[in-house]
Amino acid sequence: MEVFNKELKRTDIHNGFSVPSASLQYIDFAGEFYVDLRVKDSSGELRVIRCRKRHGDYAKPELSKGWRKYVTDYELRVADRVVLLAEEDHRLGSQYRIEAMRTIILFGHEVWGGLPRAN
Repeated sequence: MEVFNKELKRTDIHNGFSVPSASLQYIDFAGEFYVDLRVKDSSGELRVIRCRKRHGDYAKPELSKGWRKYVTDYELRVADRVVLLAEEDHRLGSQYRIEAMRTIILFGHEVWGGLPRAN
């Protein structure tokens, strides 16, 4: 099940990834200000990416710890797309799967293609 599907903005790349509000129903904070998401990336690696609520009046969550490493490993840039899916892998111990995509031109048509890990 898709938790979110978002085109990256400059702030998502250089700061923290602003999580779409509609996605909150799929992330269990259990009364805390943050939760560490166990995420499987497209290379099959288990990553821990922190989702935290911002303090103050603007409590919209963001991906913080672990997110910048993912950005670097996949060489993400503005206008790329990130998809988070709720998908458990009991062998790996993950709760979610994350995919990075970039538009490519294929036979004269613009399509989304998955990004391999760069490093």
